[in-house]
This record gives sequence, C-alpha cells and structure tokens, in this order.
Amino acid sequence: MTHLRKFKKPSILKWVSSYFIENQLKPQFCQTGSFHIAQRQNPRLYRTKRSVVTENSDKTMFSDGENVVRIPRATLKEAQAALLEYLHSTRSIHFTDAENMSKNSPHFLQKLLKKVESEKDVGSSMTRFLRYHPINEFEPFFESLGLKPCEYTPLLPRDLMFLSDDCLLLENYRVLCNYGIDRNKIGKIYMEAIQVFQHEFEILPLKLQAYQELGLSQSFMAKVIVCSPHLLIGDVDMKFIKVLEILRSVGFDYAWIEEHLSEHDSYNWSMILRVLNFFSEMGCRSELHGLISQHPGLLFEGSGYRMLSLIAFLLKFGSPLDQISSTFLQFPEIQVGQFVSNFIKCFLFLHEIEMEVNEIGKIVCSYPLLLGSIMLKKTNSLLGNLNVGKRRLCKYIQENPQELSKWVMGKRVVRLPDSGEDLKSQRLRMKFLLDLGYGENPNMMKKALKAFRGRGGELQERFDSIVNTGLDKKDVSEMVRVSPQILNQSKDIIQKKIDILVNELGYPLSSLVVFPSYLSYTTQRVRLRLAMYSWLRDQGKAEPDLALSTLVACSDKLFLRQYVNHHPSGPQVWQDLKARQPCAVFITIDFKVRPS
Repeated sequence: MTHLRKFKKPSILKWVSSYFIENQLKPQFCQTGSFHIAQRQNPRLYRTKRSVVTENSDKTMFSDGENVVRIPRATLKEAQAALLEYLHSTRSIHFTDAENMSKNSPHFLQKLLKKVESEKDVGSSMTRFLRYHPINEFEPFFESLGLKPCEYTPLLPRDLMFLSDDCLLLENYRVLCNYGIDRNKIGKIYMEAIQVFQHEFEILPLKLQAYQELGLSQSFMAKVIVCSPHLLIGDVDMKFIKVLEILRSVGFDYAWIEEHLSEHDSYNWSMILRVLNFFSEMGCRSELHGLISQHPGLLFEGSGYRMLSLIAFLLKFGSPLDQISSTFLQFPEIQVGQFVSNFIKCFLFLHEIEMEVNEIGKIVCSYPLLLGSIMLKKTNSLLGNLNVGKRRLCKYIQENPQELSKWVMGKRVVRLPDSGEDLKSQRLRMKFLLDLGYGENPNMMKKALKAFRGRGGELQERFDSIVNTGLDKKDVSEMVRVSPQILNQSKDIIQKKIDILVNELGYPLSSLVVFPSYLSYTTQRVRLRLAMYSWLRDQGKAEPDLALSTLVACSDKLFLRQYVNHHPSGPQVWQDLKARQPCAVFITIDFKVRPS
C-alpha cells in the first residue's frame, strides 16, 4: 500500500475517470506490472430488431423501436406483391432474395407508397411507377438484412443502383444464407465486417470449411459467425480455437458455449483468451469450471473486458493476486457489468467525502465484494440523511466498512448517533471568540459565530499559525477582528500566502497588520497586480511605493482604468501577464476550505 502515497486525490480520481470509467465505453490497451491487458474498441452492439408487424382487422402496424407506422393490410400486400414482381421478373433477382426484400423492407415500402398517386389500385399504380422509376435496390436489400435506414444509408454505394452490379456482395451473401445464417442477421455481419462480402468467389466457402475441418459443426459456427464476423477475415483465428480448447479441457461442450453466446453482442476472442490465461496465472485452473459455469458473464460479458478492468484497478491499489483470485471465487450472483458499476460508484463516493487515498486503498483491497455488491445512494443524499459531515463520515466508514451495506438504494438511512464532536467544537469556538474579546457584546458574538467557518480547534490552529510567523498576538487579534474571514482558510494556505508575501514579493511582515485582508485574496490576483504595477513603475506610469491594499483591494475595473490603461502597451502587457499566471482552477483547488 505504500506506493499509494505517491497519488494525490485529484490525480487518482483523474486516473480512475480516464482509465476505469471512460474505458467502459472506449477500451484501449493498458499494462499492469508484468501483466498486459489487451482491450479492444468496444464493438457497437447491433440489436437487429426486425420490424414488429401487428395485424388487426384492417391495418398492419410495424415498428423499428422508434416509430410506429400503420398501413392498411390490403395496401401492404399489394405493395409487397408489386415490389416482388419488379425485383424478380424485371430485375431478375432470385425469387427467394426478392421475396425476402419485398416482405422485410417496410420503411422502403412506405417511402414508395408516398410516391404512388392512386390509393385504390395500389398494385397497378406501384407497378406503373416502378416501370418508369428504377429504385436503388441496395435500400430494400440492406433493410431486409435487419438494418435500419439510419444504419444502412451511409453504406449505400455512391455509383451503383442495381444489386447485380455488385456480384461479390450477392455471392457472399448467398454463401452465408446457404450456410444456415438467418437473413435478418446478416446485416450485423455486414456492419461489423464488410470485408466478408468482398471476398473473391469460392474464398468464403473455403474459410467456412476450414473451421468445420477443425471439428466445429455448421450450426455452431453459424451462431458464432453472427457474434464474431471477424473470424471470416484472414486465416483461421487460432485464439478462438485456443479458447474452445481450454473450455473443452475444463469440461464445457460446444452446446454450453453456444448457449451463452448472444447474437446481439460481438466477441473479442483474443481478450477472452487473456481472461482464461489470467485465471490460470491466479491459480484458479482447478476451480475454472465451477467459476465459469456459475458466472459465465466473467468470460462473455464484454468479452471479459469489465473483469480485466476490475483486476487492473485492484492491482493498481496493491491487491495481491491470491486475494484477487479469492474475490472471483466468491463472486456474488450479479452481472459483471453491474458489479463493476457498483464498485466505481463506491470508489467515487469515498473520494467525494474526501477520504485519504491510502485509506480508500485499504477499503478497496479489503472489501471488493462488498463494494461491488451494493448500489449506494448519492453522496449528497447520504450526507443529509446521515446528518453528518465528511470528516466524521470518513472516520466512521474506516471503523465500520460493513455499514456501507445499509446505505443502499431502496433502504431507509438511519442517522448516525451523536458523537459529541459538534458540542465540543462549539465550546472551543466560543472559547476562541471569548479570548478575542467578542464576549463583551452579545450582538458581536452572534455575528462572529456566523462569520467564522471551521471547528473550534481549527480556528485556534489558524490563529496560532499567524502568530508563529513573528507577529504580536494582540496585532493578530486585531487583524482577525477587522477581517474575520482570514481564518476561514486552512493553516497550510495561510502559511503559504504569508510566505509568498514576505519571501517572494518582498513585503515586510508588518504589512499584514495594516492590510490583513491580503490573506483573503488569491495569490494569483496578488501576483498579477504587483507584476503589472512593477512594469508600470519601471515605465514611469505609476507612483512608487504604493500601498499593498491600494493595488490589491480595488476592483478589476478600477485597476484597469487607474493603472493598466495609463500606458499604451498596458492592456497587452496585462494580457501577457495573465497568460503566464497559473490556471485559476488550480488556485481555487489549492485554497479550498474544508467545511465545518
């Protein structure tokens, strides 16, 4: 866990955001120690929804999941018959192909019907229309393969209208049909591996035969090809074959594998092989059958990418391999994707309550099953329901990690018992204010309680940090009475600002007594204005030895008018100085104050 000390909170959150969360959508390649995790571009999951046709007494309705279109059943049949006649008799397309195109291209038919003038004799009108208006045959063809117009429109050839002009497309399409692949699933293959339809004659049958010669049945390969069209590009995919060998060696048959493959997904067999190899590296070879049979999603859900991401995350936090192995052997009855999502949300929750990175690492490594099994409520909701601050919540979780399971969606959250810390802090605040002399006037005390943010002990620490720079305690007390907001910052920030004032800007420490509000301004503002003033003074356009308060306290508009614009080059120099200043967002982060 010692290596976690190298991380700061923003850096570890950035790493998680870019690597662990965004990569759920855009996997890349990563390396964890000596273990390389190959991650592929997440394939588009084509849900080849066929047009859902519902017939009633007089109308037929079809839907693509977005729009519902109602066409009279008789009109639809006449239009389909006219299109079939045109495709088969006029265009000489094979009858089976023409019939499939005419019956499974409702959007194309709807577009044609809008162009037909007669509403009574639809068949004759469409026949006459098609006689003088040749159609782009690729449109009904692609739609009959299970693609939506928005999917196939970019695929339409620019210089072709007739299917007969693309002999290779039709030849390879018929090879797949004859092999037993449903026509409405071929569109998915086309979208993911268009090269399959560009093979020269007799090439595709040889590729299919090569897999069968390895002992793979035609029915098995028909389903696998829909899930993994890239198997038909290049030589036999030996990583796919190796995966099958490993699964069979641990007791899985082809029927089990086929059962757990989804035709709506696409599989990366190289990554699945890495998952299996990694299980072996973790010493899970003997338990592999039980683990995979109980949780096939570890292997097939996202081709194992989500599981590998989780492993990489645990390794990053220092979890040993045997502990990771134990985690997966006890994996709960939950989808891998949901487990990873829960895990991410728990990690972000711990970060959002500002828990230290090394403490987060301890919880992540010690309770991965807990974090992945629960769906936490949102951070703000929990803070409100528990009626607790971030600091106390961090401490409570570190002492009682299992309590996280009580703060999940759908459960009522019970407030944490009063720890007495708030009462103690209030007493320290009162004592601090009394020591400053606020007790003489009840109204002043009431205003002071509202003005000072932070616990009583923190206010005293911040006050002492100013005194310890060498200022007199009475002077610091007066500074605080004049500008109480200067104590609404952490001790480290106060010390940093004083160091910049004295050692970088060259002002005496006594200038704080005259202008205590200096501590309320960002170092970016102070540096920028003093740099501009120095340049103007060198140019003879500003009076020497102006007070720090004069330069810093005025508004930006007034500073520009009274100082910057007094020199013709002033505005450009001002912009150049601003460009060289640190980004404002980092200044804001540096000066963030922990709420009371």
